[in-house]
Amino acid sequence: MKVSSLLIICFCLISRALGKPRFPEQEKDPKFWTAWAQRTLKNALTLQTLNTNIAKNLILFLGDGMGVPTVTAARILKGQLSGQSGEETLLEMDKFPFVSLAKTYNTNAQVPDSAGTATAYLCGVKANEGTVGVNAAAVRSQCNTTKGNEVTSILRWAKDAGKSVGIVTTTRVNHATPSAAYAHCVDRDWYSDNEMPADALETGCKDIARQLFENIPDINVIMGGGRRYMFPRNTPDAEYPDMAKHNGTRKDGRNLVKEWTDRMSNKKGHYVWNKQQLLSLNPSNVDYLLGLFEPMDLTYDLERNDETDPSLTEMVDVAIKILRKNPNGFYLLVEGGRIDHGHHEGKAKQALYEAVEMDRAIGRADLMTSIHDTLTIVTADHSHMFNFGGYTARGNTIFGLAPMLSDVDQKPYTSIIYGNGPGYKIVNGVRQNITGVNYLDNNYQAQAAVPLVSETHGGEDVAVFAKGPLAHLLHGVHEQNYIPHVMAYAACIGQNREHCTTNGGAAGLRPIVSSIAALLTVSRLLC
Repeated sequence: MKVSSLLIICFCLISRALGKPRFPEQEKDPKFWTAWAQRTLKNALTLQTLNTNIAKNLILFLGDGMGVPTVTAARILKGQLSGQSGEETLLEMDKFPFVSLAKTYNTNAQVPDSAGTATAYLCGVKANEGTVGVNAAAVRSQCNTTKGNEVTSILRWAKDAGKSVGIVTTTRVNHATPSAAYAHCVDRDWYSDNEMPADALETGCKDIARQLFENIPDINVIMGGGRRYMFPRNTPDAEYPDMAKHNGTRKDGRNLVKEWTDRMSNKKGHYVWNKQQLLSLNPSNVDYLLGLFEPMDLTYDLERNDETDPSLTEMVDVAIKILRKNPNGFYLLVEGGRIDHGHHEGKAKQALYEAVEMDRAIGRADLMTSIHDTLTIVTADHSHMFNFGGYTARGNTIFGLAPMLSDVDQKPYTSIIYGNGPGYKIVNGVRQNITGVNYLDNNYQAQAAVPLVSETHGGEDVAVFAKGPLAHLLHGVHEQNYIPHVMAYAACIGQNREHCTTNGGAAGLRPIVSSIAALLTVSRLLC
C-alpha cells in the first residue's frame, strides 16, 4: 500500500513537471541572452553620469521583514500572477539603478527587531531592540532612561526644513516602524496608556499614540490602522460597534481623534476611516489627513475587502497627491508592514502577496514623481527564517512542492520552508505527510524545522534599492543607520548642508549648474 501511494505521488509530480514548458523556447538561442546582456550593459554605461541634483522629495519604502529570499519569491509570484513563469520578472524595485546591503543588528542584538532597526534607518543611530526614537543608552521598559536620550528622525528634519511629511503603513500607525519617525519611547509595546505599567505613567512617560499627535503635531498625512488606541476605554469602534475587542483602550479618557479634528478644523484637515471616505476626498482641498482604517493592523491584502478597505497603493496615491502640493517638497515613509506578520505566522502566501502589493505601490509612486528630483529608497528592517529551494523546475508555483520526495522519509515537501515557526508538525512521531494537505491555501503554514509559536527574524543583511538624486551614495555594504544620513544629504536637510549653497550661501549650487547647462543646450539648438 505504501509503495502504491509513493508511486502515485511520484507520477503526479512527474506529470506536473512534464506538463509545463521548462523555459521559453527563445532561451535556447544564445543570441537571446547576448542581446539581453548587451541592453543591460548599455543601460549600465549611462549610470556613469550621476544624478547630483538636490532631492526635493524623499520616499522611503520599508518592507518589514522583506529579506532577500522574500524579494526573490515575491518577484516570482508577481510574474506568475501575470501568467509568466516568474523567474525572469522584474519587480519595480529591481529597476532601481543602485543596490547595496545594510547590516541590521541592534546595539544589543545580533538578530534585530523592528523597533531598534527603525531607529537606525529613520533617526540615523543604532539602538537597543524594543526601543524607538532613543539612543542605546536607553534601556527597554525603563522609563527613567528616556529623558536625555531622545533622537530625532528624518521626518522631523524634513518638517523643520519646510517640507510636507507623511506616514503610510499597513500596520498600526503606532507600531514599531512608524513610531520611530515621531516618538521617543523605551518600549515599542506602549501603544496607549492601557499597555503601560503604572510606574512608567507616574514617571511621566507618554504612550506612543499620544506622542503621534503631540511630538510633531502637524504631520500632513497619517494613514494605517490603530483606531482602538486613540479612543477612551470601552468606546465602541465605528466599524465594529458590536465587537468589544475593538473598543477603545485609553485609560486617560482622551479622544485623540477628536482632539486632532478640532485642531485641524480650520486647516483643511480630514479624518477618514474607510475606503469610500478616503477616495471621495479632493486632495487639492486637503492639507492634513488622518486615516485610521482598522482598530488594529490592516487586514492582509489577500483578505482585504475591496469595497471598504484601501490598498497600500491607493493610500500611497492619495498621500503623494496631498504632499506634492508643497513647493518645498515632501518626505514620505511607506511601510509594507504585514510582510513581517505573514512570516511570523508561517503564512508565506500572505507575506508574499503583501510584498507584491508594496511593489505595486512603488510603481504608483514612480508614476507620480520624477527621478530628477525625488530620491526613492526601498529596503527592509530585517529578514526572516524564510527560504525556498528543493531543486524546483522553472515556472514551478512558488507555493508548490519540490519535485522529489525526501530521500530520508520518502515524503513530499514544499519548496518554501521556514527554519522555525508554527509550521513544524509531527504526526505519530514522524514528519507530517502533506499529500492530502492544501498547501496552496492562503493561510497554509509552511513547514518549519523547529517548533515555535511565532517564527523569528533572520540576522542577515538586507538589500537597499535606490534611485534619484545622489542614489549612488548607497553602494557596497553599510550600517543601517547610514540610510537617513544619505537621504538628508541629498535633500539638504539636517546636518551636512554646506554642499547645498554657494560660498555666499545664497543659492543652491547644483540647481544653478543644472540651469546653466540647460540654457547652453537650448542656445546650441537655437543657433
